[in-house]
Amino acid sequence: MLVSVRFEFGGWLQSLRGHRRWWIVAAAVLLVLFAVILAALRLTDDDEHEVFDGLPHSYIYAESSGEIQLHMMAVKPEDIVLRRAGQPLRQIAAYGINGGFFYGDDLLSIAIMNDVPVNGAPQGYGSGWFNAKYERGTLVWDGAAGAFSVQVVASGGDLAVSDRGNYWAQGGISMNLQHEELWAAAAAAEHLPFEGERRLRSGLVYDQSGKLWLLVTNSRCTAAEFRTAVQRAVPGEGREGIFLDGDGSSQMNADEVVLTGDSRPVVQMIAVAGGK
Repeated sequence: MLVSVRFEFGGWLQSLRGHRRWWIVAAAVLLVLFAVILAALRLTDDDEHEVFDGLPHSYIYAESSGEIQLHMMAVKPEDIVLRRAGQPLRQIAAYGINGGFFYGDDLLSIAIMNDVPVNGAPQGYGSGWFNAKYERGTLVWDGAAGAFSVQVVASGGDLAVSDRGNYWAQGGISMNLQHEELWAAAAAAEHLPFEGERRLRSGLVYDQSGKLWLLVTNSRCTAAEFRTAVQRAVPGEGREGIFLDGDGSSQMNADEVVLTGDSRPVVQMIAVAGGK
């Protein structure tokens, strides 16, 4: 009887030891799973965080309704910084939209601040000093005069400004928002790419009060449809503006929306300066 009790107690003890090993293994597995889940959650948080989140900025965001939806950033002209990008905009720690036309690393549209092109030296090919090949609509902010204009020019040397040290100029294609009878012929003369194809579009528009709108749509549309959406949705009197590069280059960094186009690198960006 004593032998039997000892035997049963020993078996129970052995069984308990086995159970303890099982619980240790199970606890270890659960800890590993918890660590994996936590790492995945942190990775997701990192993916959702944009490089421009929390930066000081000065703009008002709005979006239009309708078939062609415009995403719009209203900005003071003094808060615009034309800058080189060289990456998809989402990778740049700045708010704003894409700029002018380019090929490879060469900028084919004017992009000048205070007589300095953003992508090289004055007079240099691909620097942003020229609207390559054609005279094209270029939106100019004359800081000394406090006035906007769209000037059809071939180079920075052709720009009419009050002070060469106080202006910026962004090249594109004339929208002629005030001249319904002229815009299509002017767009053809300025060689607007893919005018009749349904593509992503972007643009710059100002009004007579001095407000500037940075515009991008993630709806594919023709140039005429985009222009009509601008006329319907952008507020203000005396509006005028330009088409910018489009399709996969149509990109926007904002707190409210991130539009990535096809995530291609763009050579130039129209950025919103700090000053929240």
